[in-house]
Amino acid sequence: MAEVKGYSATQIALHWIVALLIAAQFLLNDAIGDAFRAATRGEEVGFNPLVAAHVFGGIAIFVLVLWRLVLRKTRGAPPPPAEEAPPLQLLAKLTHGGLYLLMIVLVPAGGAAWFLGSRGAAEVHEALTGVLFVLIGLHVVGALYHQFVLKTNLMERMKRPQA
Repeated sequence: MAEVKGYSATQIALHWIVALLIAAQFLLNDAIGDAFRAATRGEEVGFNPLVAAHVFGGIAIFVLVLWRLVLRKTRGAPPPPAEEAPPLQLLAKLTHGGLYLLMIVLVPAGGAAWFLGSRGAAEVHEALTGVLFVLIGLHVVGALYHQFVLKTNLMERMKRPQA
């Protein structure tokens, strides 16, 4: 596979759509958490559009992340900036790998919690959500560090498509 200089328009769009969906998931967390706790106490849980949005948002994230991974495998991704130190390259690789892994694993854990009433799955989902939040923070800080400290203009790759 030839080395690509930047991300495609589809890769960029998927990145930002998934980012927005994840932000929405954090905002919708209270509604589904309250409904889950009520259900585990044996209370009747009626339809709540915020709960449905969380469930369908998770499914959408799962599908879009799989699509992103297929594109990454078939099209590739640009290499890290040449001037980036090897430890930073490793940290970026681990952070991205962790983000992809968590975005995939969180959905079945959340599904098992919600649809099977599994408290264990709910605890796993909640713990992994915290880890996801940390990795997202690391991802954002890394991008800002590249942009404003290292001045690599790395963030441009997620704004404008390139071959």
